[in-house]
Amino acid sequence: MDAYVVIGNPIAHSKSPEIHAQFAAQTGQELSYERLLAPLHGFKAAVQVFQRRGGRGANVTVPFKLEAHALADRLSERARLAGAVNTLKFEDGGIFGDNTDGAGLVTDITVNAGQDLAGRRILLLGAGGASRGALQPLLQQQPAELVIVNRTQSRAAELAAQFVEYGPVRSAAYAELDGVFDLIVNATSASLSDDLPPLPLSVYGRQTLAYDMMYGRQPTVFMQSAQQHGAQVRDGLGMLVEQAAEAFHLWRGVRPATAEVFASLRQQLAQ
Repeated sequence: MDAYVVIGNPIAHSKSPEIHAQFAAQTGQELSYERLLAPLHGFKAAVQVFQRRGGRGANVTVPFKLEAHALADRLSERARLAGAVNTLKFEDGGIFGDNTDGAGLVTDITVNAGQDLAGRRILLLGAGGASRGALQPLLQQQPAELVIVNRTQSRAAELAAQFVEYGPVRSAAYAELDGVFDLIVNATSASLSDDLPPLPLSVYGRQTLAYDMMYGRQPTVFMQSAQQHGAQVRDGLGMLVEQAAEAFHLWRGVRPATAEVFASLRQQLAQ
């Protein structure tokens, strides 16, 4: 049976085995998918051991996405631009690295949430790895503009400069933001500490979708604030499921349906 794993540290909380088990059952694919706890300084060795034992692929989560990028022999264009890898495919003795996070985000927004991004204004909060992974897929939707803000503005400016050839992207300071945005994506880790990005209230409108990449049993403080000021809100659970579907398609050549898997996870969170 083909074997896959999700590698991280910590890893016990990962929902990926459950997601991929449902994908496999749905599509008639025979495979195993387990969690693999790698030592903080032993990621490469853990991957190599798994590969030698016949492993076919792996998902990679924190804190190893940069190491996975360095380990891959070949990279997809989106992984190269993101500078990080969350999906490895072992083939012909080599390692192919991909980044499915941004594609998962865009699919959740455009398909599941029904938000057309062409010609819209997008605001991206944060200039770290999560933002890097999201930028190219978001710009491929041909928005009117994409603005990056970050507490350290120089990082936002650097990131915008790196992606300017892919679409209308620029950086700004939080205090410089003006006008309503159609989509606001929180790609910072602020929600983990119940911290609220210093957004001016003028960015919100009734048609604004405020999207937090984090998810949990309760709406994040970012989502709560956005909702209080008239915006629609969505958390990152759909992104989690959609990026997994993208990885599954890379490995198995079949694209699973995601609606039932998403509904199952949402129900579990509510219990």
